[in-house]
Amino acid sequence: QGGAGNNWAKGHYTEGAELVDSVLDVVRKEAESCDCLQGFQLTHSLGGGTGSGMGTLLISKIREEYPDRIMNTYSVVPSPKLVENTDETFCIDNEALYDICFRTLKLTTPTYGDLNHLVSATMSGVTTCLRGRMSMREVDDQMLHIQNKHSGSFVEWIPNNVKTAVCDIPPRGLKMSATFIGNSTAIQELFKRISEQFTAMFRRKAFLHWYTGEGMDELEFTEAESNMDDLVSEYQQYQEATADDEGEFEETPRRGLVFFFVQAVLFLSLENKVDVCHRSFLSSEVPVLFSTP
Repeated sequence: QGGAGNNWAKGHYTEGAELVDSVLDVVRKEAESCDCLQGFQLTHSLGGGTGSGMGTLLISKIREEYPDRIMNTYSVVPSPKLVENTDETFCIDNEALYDICFRTLKLTTPTYGDLNHLVSATMSGVTTCLRGRMSMREVDDQMLHIQNKHSGSFVEWIPNNVKTAVCDIPPRGLKMSATFIGNSTAIQELFKRISEQFTAMFRRKAFLHWYTGEGMDELEFTEAESNMDDLVSEYQQYQEATADDEGEFEETPRRGLVFFFVQAVLFLSLENKVDVCHRSFLSSEVPVLFSTP
């Protein structure tokens, strides 16, 4: 089976539609072999046609069959179809992965295996709370102390804005590890850049016939642009908000998609020395919330 030719519509409506049933059969077999199915994780690139088009088609089909299971995606660039069918989308920045390999891990020529290892470590850290033995009291106490000491950094109109989970089973090869996930308004700059590029090309109808020829409607482009503009506006609204605006946001509906960024990861080696692997998205400063003696 050939690829989708870097065409989202081809991967979603034609090529992907021919394959999705056989892929779903494999997913069902794996799901039926689980004692307690918690959810699904999908890693895909949205820059081409197969990962983006067929990937979002597969997500929508899985959501139809397992509506009450968690659906997480690890994606390069967000897609409007992710807004409808995923609970959490973790945006993977290739530049950030290379930066970690060069500056922190001191790798002169990082391979795809090195990059994939970073992504897999992130995925493992995010899902740690779904498995293993857990103890929360000590960490909760420390988080409460941090919030009280730095109360100005936490907006009052987001209740319970820090969540922690601890599993005393360490990853293979390490004594400990910690994963920090943050929801940052800095992502709006990326969306703005994408929106500007899209608007310039869509105004000229550039490459549009390749998508409509695969069954995609021109209105889908307009709706996708509107969704992105709404998302940017919402992030901008929250960025400009202060604690005095608490009442204004009490009735704000939650969006179907929350963007998370793994912005700081701490790796504890066998000698209990901590190396901070810190990549601030779009150069925004993010505090590290985990520390060791």
